[in-house]
Amino acid sequence: QVQLVESGGGLVPAGGSLRLSCAVSGMRGSVRAMGWYRQAPGKQRELVSTITSSDSTNYADSVKGRFTISRDNAKNTVYLQMDSLKPEDTAVYFCNARVLFFREDEYWGQGTQVTVSS
Repeated sequence: QVQLVESGGGLVPAGGSLRLSCAVSGMRGSVRAMGWYRQAPGKQRELVSTITSSDSTNYADSVKGRFTISRDNAKNTVYLQMDSLKPEDTAVYFCNARVLFFREDEYWGQGTQVTVSS
């Protein structure tokens, strides 16, 4: 059974930094694209950043220049370094992974809370 386990969320003052991690386990096949999404109270889930298996990255305009996504393919782990955090970054952050085993399936983590105080 595929599991995505996130860690690294917490409470940080504006201007601070956090690093999120998400490890994928229990799968057969290969992990393709991985990414981070977030959902603030009363809002829809939105894309934060994605990274392909060849390390091509994509960022939401709101986080460009402040967040950096990376991955360790040997560990099936994706990271999100978040710097210069703003109160509007407060949300539950969800890890996403696409796993290819004959077909490509999408999996989600349970979410980790990030709270940025003003």
